Amino acid sequence: MTQLKANDFVIGIYKTGKYIGELVSENETTFVVKILAVLKHPIQGDLHHPKQVDQGFFHERKALSFGEKANIPKIMVKPYEGEVPPYTESLQTTFLDLLMTLREENSAFATRSIAALESIKREYELMYAIKI
Repeated sequence: MTQLKANDFVIGIYKTGKYIGELVSENETTFVVKILAVLKHPIQGDLHHPKQVDQGFFHERKALSFGEKANIPKIMVKPYEGEVPPYTESLQTTFLDLLMTLREENSAFATRSIAALESIKREYELMYAIKI
């Protein structure tokens, strides 16, 4: 197994999102990762009741922001080699990928997720001037 160290580029899975980042530091059970790009936009809803809409609060889940630091469990961090895409482009691509997948589903979860993404989209446009 490759030994990770500060300043290495890594792929990290945080909750239901997947990111490219720079390893900042290491704790006992986590790595602190500075977010540089989004590989998979987080899924909407309750993490403890995936794909269900009637289990309490339905969460809007935004992607972690550019430069945001996240404590990611070590088991969820792997080395990354290759070019790091621009954050805004990666956010837009993954957002659209998730939206298109949900539009193909015929479920209450998909309908509710699309509504959540529409709300998030407005915030993203304000923060990153993204035209989706």
